[in-house]
Amino acid sequence: MTDTIVAVLVEHRNHEIAQPTFEALTLARSIGRPVAVWMGQEPPADAVAALGEFGAQEVRVLAIGERARHPKTASAALAAAAGDAALVLVVSTFLTKEIATHLAIATDAGVVVDAAGADMVDGRVEVRQTVFGATWNVRTRINADRAIVAVLPNTTKATPADTAAVAEVVDVVAALPDVRESIDAVVPVAREEGVPLSEAAVVVAGGRGTNGDYTLVRELADVLSGAVGASRDATDEGWISHEHMVGQTGVTVTPALYVACGISGAVHHRGGMQASGTIVAVNIDPDAPIFEIADFGVVGDLNDVLPQAIDALRAHRQG
Repeated sequence: MTDTIVAVLVEHRNHEIAQPTFEALTLARSIGRPVAVWMGQEPPADAVAALGEFGAQEVRVLAIGERARHPKTASAALAAAAGDAALVLVVSTFLTKEIATHLAIATDAGVVVDAAGADMVDGRVEVRQTVFGATWNVRTRINADRAIVAVLPNTTKATPADTAAVAEVVDVVAALPDVRESIDAVVPVAREEGVPLSEAAVVVAGGRGTNGDYTLVRELADVLSGAVGASRDATDEGWISHEHMVGQTGVTVTPALYVACGISGAVHHRGGMQASGTIVAVNIDPDAPIFEIADFGVVGDLNDVLPQAIDALRAHRQG
């Protein structure tokens, strides 16, 4: 590990740290000396300890409350907390990509989003990406003195540091810009139990072949401790809410395992899941485009195939 400071913006919900943050800290350790940036309310002691377990030597706290929800405000705060960092890592989400862009403009930094990893090559940050609907793998070198990288979940295996750091909590005071927007109220949206779709290591998705019945899809996802996804056709039909839609205009996922059930594999859908580690497809049509990118394919009715898979998985676990 070098002395290069790598700042990692912590993703947290109700003080619970999201798994992709630990992945980002693992990546940060391979490049330099990681520091965590916590934005919002003061972090609890167990969260600080968890960040230290994954190598964060400092936890820089920006107690700016709900103002952390404003991208422009959040980017100004992050600039103050990560001013000495040669590399700033954020988890790739809609909000953090906007924060990264504001930060890059303000600090004259190079920025890459939706990255699958990063290395230090000849003193510059070099980023790995999949582009054009995950049909090309590319490497991009950031030639600016500072790099800002938004990393996709599930692209780095989260591993604790060999020796846990005793993270020092450092309060950071940032000069925040005036913004025209204001937050009057924050009403949490009820979420299904389990890991969010964008962060899930396993995704089981259903399409038009479900005919609107997601019982088996949900059951298989539960057996695999995964999240439930859907095609655009299914969400447009109102069979499942749009927050489950995987695709170019929906959620982009990069799980270790993606199971497509009754999904034809149109370009829109493939663009949101083609970078998955292993793709399993179940479809009654042997000519469905999804089989072109699947690692394993089963030609058959999902109502016949999924119950057998569920029973076999349960028997394997019990055995």
